[in-house]
Amino acid sequence: MRVRHAVGASLIALLAAGSLTGCATGPEFAPVIRDDFADPDVIVADGRYVAYSSHANLKNVPVAVSDDLETWEMQADALPDLPLWIIPRKTWAPEVVEIEAGRYVMYFTATNFQPALQCIGVAVSDDPLGPFEVAGDEMLVCPPEEGGAIDATTVRVDDTWHLVWKNDGNAIGVDTWMQTAPLTDDGLALAGEPTRMLKQDQPWEGTLIEAPTIVAHDDGGFTMIYSANSYEGDEYAMGYAVADSLTGPWEKADGPWVSTESLEGAVRGPGGQDVVVAADGNHRLLFHGWDSSYTYRMLHVGPLRWDGDVPVLG
Repeated sequence: MRVRHAVGASLIALLAAGSLTGCATGPEFAPVIRDDFADPDVIVADGRYVAYSSHANLKNVPVAVSDDLETWEMQADALPDLPLWIIPRKTWAPEVVEIEAGRYVMYFTATNFQPALQCIGVAVSDDPLGPFEVAGDEMLVCPPEEGGAIDATTVRVDDTWHLVWKNDGNAIGVDTWMQTAPLTDDGLALAGEPTRMLKQDQPWEGTLIEAPTIVAHDDGGFTMIYSANSYEGDEYAMGYAVADSLTGPWEKADGPWVSTESLEGAVRGPGGQDVVVAADGNHRLLFHGWDSSYTYRMLHVGPLRWDGDVPVLG
């Protein structure tokens, strides 16, 4: 579940002060899971941290639990069974939210059989560790004219949950837009038409932006942390944007916020991030990075603080 914070200063004041930067520089972030654990999503449930990742090691959705965000214990597959209209072993970027007390909803990316696109499905469970069961008989978001949809996240605004995702435009040569729509009370359907938020438009982003994380601040503003460029190498990096409302307009920071270069090579291709509130009341950024042979992506954790709406890592 994405988090909400009290962080203060307005977007106008930040722009006037020229402080829309917040770039990370050089801290070393040793991996806390030295195994394939990409695109992490983290919630707090039953007094523990529960982390989910993209498919790995023959699991559709690997899960790990921790008491301190440093030592993790792997669990069983959170989504062991998929319907016949989903191609197995191609599940990505899960997002889990406790939509109501004791009821958990997972939004996951998977490859649909027809149309043969990556799209967003939905599953439910009464246990954060699963097993989750896919709901319905089709994908929740799957626009063929936009290349499909991937990388779902959620944010609660005025007592309503909203889904945020990226259309998979780079798969068919069109723009990649972050989009949002309200959810029904049970979280199983969209309750309105999608609104486009922002797209790739800076050189460092390459042909795509993806993996949105939305932070709703107590002063009413929003910060979006996102990933961009090809996930396959060092070019993958994180950026951010700020807005006064979820539907925008959004103002991007210039250049990448966290990158292989800004971390001085300590993490290769950092991205696929999530934000969680730690037990000490401070925030942590969880993200993946490649191992030295570029075979799999490991889980890293870093301290996250705020300069107004601007995220600062380390």
